[in-house]
Amino acid sequence: MGIHVIKMPDIGEGIAEVELVAWHVKPGDAVVEDQVLADVMTDKATVEIPSPVVGRVLSIGGPVGQVFPVGTELIRIEVESGGAARAASAAPPPAPAAPRAPATAAAPRAAASPPVARAVPPLPVPAPAATPAAAPPAARDLADRPIASPSVRRRAWELGIDLRQVRATGTAGRIMHADVEAHAKANPAPAARPAAPAAAGTPREGEQVIPIIGLRRKIAMKMQDAKRRIPHFSYVEEVDVTELEALRAKLNERHAAQRGRLTLLPFVMRAIVIAVREHPAVNARFDDEKGVLTRHAAVHIGIAAQTEVGLMVPVVRHAETLDLWASAADVARLAEAARGGTVTRGELSGSTITITSLGALGGIVTTPIINHPEVAIVGVNRIVERPMIRGGLVVPRKLMNLSSSFDHRVVDGQHAAEFVQALRAGLECPATLFVE
Repeated sequence: MGIHVIKMPDIGEGIAEVELVAWHVKPGDAVVEDQVLADVMTDKATVEIPSPVVGRVLSIGGPVGQVFPVGTELIRIEVESGGAARAASAAPPPAPAAPRAPATAAAPRAAASPPVARAVPPLPVPAPAATPAAAPPAARDLADRPIASPSVRRRAWELGIDLRQVRATGTAGRIMHADVEAHAKANPAPAARPAAPAAAGTPREGEQVIPIIGLRRKIAMKMQDAKRRIPHFSYVEEVDVTELEALRAKLNERHAAQRGRLTLLPFVMRAIVIAVREHPAVNARFDDEKGVLTRHAAVHIGIAAQTEVGLMVPVVRHAETLDLWASAADVARLAEAARGGTVTRGELSGSTITITSLGALGGIVTTPIINHPEVAIVGVNRIVERPMIRGGLVVPRKLMNLSSSFDHRVVDGQHAAEFVQALRAGLECPATLFVE
């Protein structure tokens, strides 16, 4: 018998270290060639590390959440002695599988091709042994191991679903998020028995320790970096959207069947496109390390979206060229891709200004964190109907607050206020959004 040591391979793109986000094997498991051993996360993608040999796992290099520099030991596998084993041991470090679309908050990302699903090869026929023995369960079951991304596996685990029972609709038999959700709906789990309420005055004990790893760690680091590096200041303004909501209802009544329904978001996007023409300082990115501010003529709007795996900000490119329905369609497409885990790195990079909204949960005021290295973010709060005095009469009006944050190093308070007032003027008189 021999020992094959798999070290963390050089994934390229200048990556010096990666974070381990999932083990697919444990000590004692039998593995075959090309079996996925672990998932690691770089700054740009989650990557699968396959096995180049057939054998049994002796030890793993560390727990989930540990950071591995390139070249450090990842896993040890015991292999059979002989020519095949020697050839496997002499093989170069395993090449990582094609990176999947990242699940990360929107930091600048290099564009990448979509991942290519790979089918698990058939099991090799084991050499006859002196004493007959049953094949290890892991080796017997490997051919049936479902093809799915870590986020899909995590969701299935949360729902208590065996992925081998899920019908796959993805390329090459890959199980998608929609497949898991459809299986869960078709096979509802029995309701858990509710715990008995504690008696009044009875203290409750217990705690849950949750490691902050993978995407959650990336989000935490990005938010911390943005807050630490950018001196934020926020500006809140009330907007009367009564006329805008009336226009939106009329357009939906007339065109929803053919063009799709409009939400408030495409109108806010249009208002930003108009406002940045006179206030280009907010449609910019600031490289604080080089001390260079780049103002953009194109308006690439990031749309903050909450997904099951965390916050993502897909980008609607060249919003200045889109009408209301094209904007709405792009937002819907990107949101679905983000929730389904199919959004690409190119679709998560390059925004010049961001919109964030909590919809009906939008509250009265928010203080959004800027999507570094941008210099402005526009927060949309919920719409409420309140009485207002207009022409000496008390009338009901639909009101909404815009909560916006700016980078005070490069955006002065007056310029920020003028930009928000331009947004307000466009939203309160929506006809002006379409007059060039």
